[in-house]
Amino acid sequence: MRICLALTAIAFLLTGCQMQRSALKPSLEDQGEVYLYLRPFPQEADKLKFKLTQLSAIKDDGGEYPLSLAFSDFSREEVKRQRFLATGQLPPGNYVALAVGVGGATLLGEEGEERLLIPEKPVRLECRFTVTKKKATFVSLAFNYDRSVTNGFSFTPVFSITVPGKPVTGLVGYVSNTADNTLTIFDKQYCEVVGIIATGRSPMGMAFDQQRRIAYIALAGEDAVEVIDLNLGEIISRIRLHSADSPRELALTPDGKTLLTVNSGSNTVSVVDPLAYLELTRIQVGNDPTSILMDPTGSKAYVFNNFSQNISVIDVASRSVATTAPAEPGSARGQFGTNGDIIYIIFDMSPYLRLMSPFPSLALQQRYLVGMGMQSIKLDTHTNLLYTGRRYGGGVEIYEPTTLIRIETIRTGGSIIYMNIDNEMNNLFAVNREKKSVQAINLVSREVIAEFDVGSEPYWVDMMGER
Repeated sequence: MRICLALTAIAFLLTGCQMQRSALKPSLEDQGEVYLYLRPFPQEADKLKFKLTQLSAIKDDGGEYPLSLAFSDFSREEVKRQRFLATGQLPPGNYVALAVGVGGATLLGEEGEERLLIPEKPVRLECRFTVTKKKATFVSLAFNYDRSVTNGFSFTPVFSITVPGKPVTGLVGYVSNTADNTLTIFDKQYCEVVGIIATGRSPMGMAFDQQRRIAYIALAGEDAVEVIDLNLGEIISRIRLHSADSPRELALTPDGKTLLTVNSGSNTVSVVDPLAYLELTRIQVGNDPTSILMDPTGSKAYVFNNFSQNISVIDVASRSVATTAPAEPGSARGQFGTNGDIIYIIFDMSPYLRLMSPFPSLALQQRYLVGMGMQSIKLDTHTNLLYTGRRYGGGVEIYEPTTLIRIETIRTGGSIIYMNIDNEMNNLFAVNREKKSVQAINLVSREVIAEFDVGSEPYWVDMMGER
């Protein structure tokens, strides 16, 4: 009876995985896609509120195509920072205008909020942008208060619209958005979105080759790895894996010559030549591998297997599993200590944080009780402080690495699924799953100093100049 129940549960799980895979958003084929972002409202718009009912793009042949609004109620409180405004898949070609429908507007005066006269028909905003097949176009809008509110009682929205040029490569970061099939490009200095790249289905983990300025992105929905030239901000190649591999995360050796992909669908790790865009071989690991950690020398990689509750240690040179170590329940992530002599490991279904010696010892040095639901971890190699994000709790916790005493919690208003540190700006960039945003946390003040919107189900953040 127990065996039957177990087989039923496994069948249900596999069916669920297949259903989830088939329900993935399809990648772009004959269409292109546009993403509109709105710059912060000016100070003078402090007393204005208005509502948009529709937004559409007008092609040069007169065709009008509706866009999906991310939000519809506008005020300075809502738009104190850059906000994601709207998106839509469009036929390729040249577009000459946007049409904006207004549902109401009020202005706060001495006697309270007063209704403003609004246009009965959608307002045409002249602008020019080009949509390219299988690519995403980024458009920036800035609200003009002085031209929008006239005579103190009339409102007609006016926006200046621009298509920004390519950002400076050394200042960019990338966020993978699994449900949208996109990468968000952001300027890490100003903490603003500056571009969008359309990818294949379900982009997840990334690995940056800082010297060659190449990024590799695991496409879980297409059994492939996308290759992006960071100077161009464009996809230049795709590395094919096996059917149903579902690559989830990546690790690149320090010399940039070997790329490992964690294939959760086939319980394997692919060894890839990233320069030849070719899979060389594959290594069988435990059940449901979810993440990977490369040691500082690039000689060993640690693969965390969720269902097996163990860690496969891969010898990169021989392309084989050197040994297997036991682990706690749940999906795991790890970070090497500053000197490379210890590994900090968290598990989302275990309340313990493990301190383990690296290969060949793999000795369990200590287990610290930190609570359930840990899902992200980052060590600041400058201060040796350990930053963790919990699935439930809405914050980033800071631990002293020797005693594992929690010294502070930074509130983020949502769970942090992944973190990375920018060495130049000394900021921690935290992916906030619930808010669909990335928050920049200054490591000196330990405060959230900026936030920008990304796509649906953001998964990973990486950048030039990380530490």
